[in-house]
Amino acid sequence: MLKDFKQFALKGNVVDLAVGLIIGSAFGNIVSSLVSDIMMPLLGIVLGGVNLTNQSFQIGQAIIQYGAFIQTVIDFLIISFSIFFVIRIIQRLRNKEQQKKQKPSPSQEAILLTEIRDIMKNEKTNKTNKMKIHIK
Repeated sequence: MLKDFKQFALKGNVVDLAVGLIIGSAFGNIVSSLVSDIMMPLLGIVLGGVNLTNQSFQIGQAIIQYGAFIQTVIDFLIISFSIFFVIRIIQRLRNKEQQKKQKPSPSQEAILLTEIRDIMKNEKTNKTNKMKIHIK
């Protein structure tokens, strides 16, 4: 059982997932700081000095903090877009590397045309040789 767990834990997918989770968490903190420390204050200035994170209203004993919700939604959207953007860049780099490694295989049409060309060359060579024989 320990051997099976070791094989599972050391598979590339599990290690990649762990690394991605750690980097994603750190990246999420960076984007959250970007949103809360830079973008939201600028948005507050645009909205006339309103700080959205402190916006709330009270219904009976319940305090509804809609500003914090708006902040969380904005965080999510920016984090999602940022991760999408980073993943897209990584995919493009991987595709370029794969294209460099792989030589494109000829299509069926190209293979057929090459065979026809070779046959025609052989026929032309054979005709030329036959003509030389007859001339002698």
